[in-house]
Amino acid sequence: MPYQIPPVGCEVRGADLSGRDLRDALAEPALLRPRAFTDCDFYGADLRGASLAEAVFTGCNLDSVRFDGADLEGSQWEGGGAPGASFAGAECPDASFTRVDLANTTWHRALLTGTAFTGCRMTGASLSGCRGIGYTLAQCNLMLARLKGVKLRGQELRGLRLDDADLTRADLRDTVWSDSRLRGALLTGADLGGADLRGADIGTIDLAGAPVLRGATISPDQAGELLAGLGISVAR
Repeated sequence: MPYQIPPVGCEVRGADLSGRDLRDALAEPALLRPRAFTDCDFYGADLRGASLAEAVFTGCNLDSVRFDGADLEGSQWEGGGAPGASFAGAECPDASFTRVDLANTTWHRALLTGTAFTGCRMTGASLSGCRGIGYTLAQCNLMLARLKGVKLRGQELRGLRLDDADLTRADLRDTVWSDSRLRGALLTGADLGGADLRGADIGTIDLAGAPVLRGATISPDQAGELLAGLGISVAR
């Protein structure tokens, strides 16, 4: 159902936009002042191809919204949530997501150059097949996330929970980990050359999976836990 968004430059606050088809209403870019939405309900809305560059979303419910192909460059998201939302093919360079619920979201072919995710719940999210480099993840819960081929080379990775995440073929070279978890993560084909894993809980890795750690730095305690997982006792 088409819907008329208030004029560009006006903050939209507390609006019920759930289930709306907003493609036409948001088709034109905001030339003078970015759009701003506060405490709005977008549940199940259709925003495919919307022009939302530099838009601000604060405390909004974006559950199951379709952002496929939308222009989200430089947009800012704080609080609220978009669980189950689709960002497939969206343009998101330099966007920032802070304390947003992004569980089970899809980012296939999304452009994430310079995108920052901070303090977000991203359990079950799929970033496999995303485009761009320089996106960052900090203090995020990524349990069971699908992160095949993600490129995080050279980053400091802080407060990430990646239990049982799929990091197949991920580029993790020269990363420095702190206060993070990798228990049960799938690391097949991942490149950890030069990575410092001493600040990560890597759990146990079986003999077949141990070569993935080649070139990485681990602590003596981590080495002991890995060997224990292989049935080898370490005398101290």
